[in-house]
Amino acid sequence: MFIVSVETRFRASHQLELPDGSKEPLHWHDWAVVADVSSGQLNKMGVVMDFHRLKAAIDSIVAEFNNAHLKEAPFFRQNSPSAENVARYVYEQLLPKLPSPVKLERIKVVEEPGCAAMFYKYVLANVASS
Repeated sequence: MFIVSVETRFRASHQLELPDGSKEPLHWHDWAVVADVSSGQLNKMGVVMDFHRLKAAIDSIVAEFNNAHLKEAPFFRQNSPSAENVARYVYEQLLPKLPSPVKLERIKVVEEPGCAAMFYKYVLANVASS
């Protein structure tokens, strides 16, 4: 199995709702998004996929967030603008953009150094019962 990673960055603000219904202060982060993709075979170029193509796909997904308040994006009007949900959103948007047989392993979102969230879909292999 071959795995490659691409990272991109954007700057955006967010404000989470606290358990008591109040909101934390609106604040900004320099977010980093890392996509890990894999394949069991290399393409004709000898790579899992072109790094530039993968980065361009991720950049197109997060472009709406750059220099904006996350709650202004349609997805975050209905979902908490947490790092976990940013990771899920990027995962779901990137998945259909990948060429076959490339698989999306995970998306990691770093809100600030030392604080990261990841999203991936774990699929159990079919195991024959004895």
